[in-house]
Amino acid sequence: MNEFNNVIDSARAAFERASAPAELENAKALFLGKSGRITELMKGLATLGAQEKKSLGAAINRAKQAIEMALDERRQALANAQMQMQLQSEALDVTLPGRRRGQGGLHPVALTLERIEAIFGSMGFDVAQGPEIETDWFNFTALNTPEDHPARSMHDTFYVEGGPQNAPNLLRTHTSPMQIRYAVQHVRQHRATTGTAQGEGLFAGSMPEIRVIAPGRTYRVDSDATHSPMFHQCEGLWVGENVSFKDLKFVFTDFCRTFFESDDLELRFRPSFFPFTEPSAEIDIRFQDGPLAGRWLEVAGSGQVHPNVIRNMGLEPERFIGFAFGMGPDRLTMLRYGVNDLRLFFDGDIRFLSQFS
Repeated sequence: MNEFNNVIDSARAAFERASAPAELENAKALFLGKSGRITELMKGLATLGAQEKKSLGAAINRAKQAIEMALDERRQALANAQMQMQLQSEALDVTLPGRRRGQGGLHPVALTLERIEAIFGSMGFDVAQGPEIETDWFNFTALNTPEDHPARSMHDTFYVEGGPQNAPNLLRTHTSPMQIRYAVQHVRQHRATTGTAQGEGLFAGSMPEIRVIAPGRTYRVDSDATHSPMFHQCEGLWVGENVSFKDLKFVFTDFCRTFFESDDLELRFRPSFFPFTEPSAEIDIRFQDGPLAGRWLEVAGSGQVHPNVIRNMGLEPERFIGFAFGMGPDRLTMLRYGVNDLRLFFDGDIRFLSQFS
């Protein structure tokens, strides 16, 4: 029996020395494998008598069971040690603050556009959206832009392949085409509602006033600290039977003072020239305090809508009159937030944009 006890002790010692599952399996083979100690003892039973075989076989089985039990215990111990190591390596400190989901926000220019729409909406202006790939007619011709105007040059405008040869398509250079599109649709709807014939030429009857702003993206071949090939613009139009330049001054002054939240803001209208308005004026503003105090800053162009543009809207210029203006929301955003480089808005730097969230 001492021999069997020695085999069991040797097996236990070998199992304890095994520090990995592969080493434990190698140690198992020394005792329970095809050439192991227990197997050799089992083979020796063949030469013994029946009584000896019975008693010795029982002892061998007990030794085998003891070795298998020691093997299972060591396997479980190695598995527990492996699990403990894994738990330690993947340990979580539940006392640490959790990682919050990042909070997004609107782009600063989008905030400005929302603000513009809200202010003019309170004045009764509709908001119109239209195509960014525009026809030459709506972008230039209908707005009284002559054939030799510099804006029609490929140096200033992105033309799009595939358009008609005599009237190519282009990326719109301003949102003014929406003035024509909206006014034409407005006249058509009024004629359809009132039953006025479509073929009677320019409309000269009574009609609700046209009040609309057209914000959106525009494109020109230009890029520097204050210009971008893609930028935003907001055109405004008010056409009626008794709309004057005085109304333009009142509306835009009220808009600027509301937008910048300053009743002390000054405005001036400088004579200028635009093909689609006559007379025309650049609009400048001046702050009374802050880093820009005392400086005149250009923010928009404006003027009385040219009679040719009124005709292209389908209206009789002898009866209908109005004003139009165009401003850059990107420029207004720079002034409102004190940003001096337009390109920062479109570089996609989260560190910069997150300031406005």
